[in-house]
Amino acid sequence: MNTSNHGTALITGASSGIGALYADRLARQGYDLILVARTASKLDPLARRLADKTGRSIATIAADLTNPEDSERVESILRSDPSIRILINNAGIGSTAALLDSDPAAMDHMIALNVTAPMRMARAAAVNFAARGAGTIVNIASIVAVAPELLNGVYGGTKAFVLAFSQSLRHELAAKGVRVQVVLPGATATNFWDIAGTPVEHLPQRLVMDAEAMVDAALSGLAQGEFVTIPSLPDIADWNAFDAARLALGPNLSRARPATRYARA
Repeated sequence: MNTSNHGTALITGASSGIGALYADRLARQGYDLILVARTASKLDPLARRLADKTGRSIATIAADLTNPEDSERVESILRSDPSIRILINNAGIGSTAALLDSDPAAMDHMIALNVTAPMRMARAAAVNFAARGAGTIVNIASIVAVAPELLNGVYGGTKAFVLAFSQSLRHELAAKGVRVQVVLPGATATNFWDIAGTPVEHLPQRLVMDAEAMVDAALSGLAQGEFVTIPSLPDIADWNAFDAARLALGPNLSRARPATRYARA
């Protein structure tokens, strides 16, 4: 049992999978927890198990983050609780269906949970952290943020938002003492796939990472000071080269004249 006290971690989508594993690992590290998910009947047993195992204080909030009133309850805590040191922005859903086969209402719900909710959570936490000059925001994205062709395009678009949003947060908040990490997992063995429409057993198993290994890698990346953590990427230099190519576009992205290839013949 870890008797140190690192403050409080608030974790969304905490009742199972990646969120529940973050809860386990952070409690073992000495964090008290605020666990957020839609279903109290799943959260409460997890909280009791973790409290018994680690001795940490574990609070739960049953909230649907696509519901404005529920979202505001969680945002209020993130803005005002001085004990919160880290936000794990994990809640989200996916889809493996092609856009033409997708229900527009389901895609709207995905955007609300994958885009609007993490934006609001991060903004609320950032207000708190910036005022204190310390804090960490961890946004869970996906490799489809940079490879949107792999799954449903709306899902890829939502995770591209999480990556771009994280890049902007890092730029805006670094001087205020707020740390940002964005995690881009590949296929991970959780119930995500059942909900998304393709059971994980149908995927090539050489592509699927154990969820515990994924979370442990993400936490290792955080400890090493990474901004972007891609748990399965063998060499971080590949990401650095990708990002350097993006940044190299900067000086020419906005100019007074069109490029010469667009000149009239």
